[in-house]
Amino acid sequence: MRVVLAEDLYLLRDGLVRLLQAHGFEIVAAVESGPELLKALLDERPDVAVVDVRLPPTFTDEGLQAALAARRSIPGLPVLVLSQHVEQLYARELLADGSGGVGYLLKDRVFNAGQFVDAVRRVASGGTAMDPDVIARLLASNAGNEPLGRLTPREREVLELMAEGRSNAAIAQRLFLSESAVSKHTANIFAKLDLAASDDDNRRVLAVLAYLNGTRG
Repeated sequence: MRVVLAEDLYLLRDGLVRLLQAHGFEIVAAVESGPELLKALLDERPDVAVVDVRLPPTFTDEGLQAALAARRSIPGLPVLVLSQHVEQLYARELLADGSGGVGYLLKDRVFNAGQFVDAVRRVASGGTAMDPDVIARLLASNAGNEPLGRLTPREREVLELMAEGRSNAAIAQRLFLSESAVSKHTANIFAKLDLAASDDDNRRVLAVLAYLNGTRG
């Protein structure tokens, strides 16, 4: 699996390179600035990009803007964002087109190598890997959304776990429910959000996330 990595801090960048290589990933480019990232993504067309939001030269949103520009040229390019903070605008922009694998993890909440590697693989395969804090902020910012307000508290719990990229079996285990109960909650969520059901879990989650951010994708 080919990876382009963007991180301005040398020690963290080098550590991520070594970690991913140890788990069988091929690092085709490891860069430290927005312009370098965009060039690497367009030249290499990797299986997944792991991107810090704030990169040189201005340390504002170069990483995300480079990733978004690359996705316009390479529709569905999987992008996993690493950030120090929950930045809702960035998350909404990333999710807006509702296509391709997406992830948003907070650096200080990645507690072990397995968690991070699993997130990279999930995003590369077209799935989602969203930090619970990011999901909570997105849900809160759309609290006035009428269709979202139709959900029961349990359905919102299921939706949050879906957005993290969890399977129905994992959701059932987490909430101490049967898988059939989770399937019913999922069906209710789609009906209340006016979203067509799909057997493709990745597209299903992406559609829900796009809906929560004010677009159908």
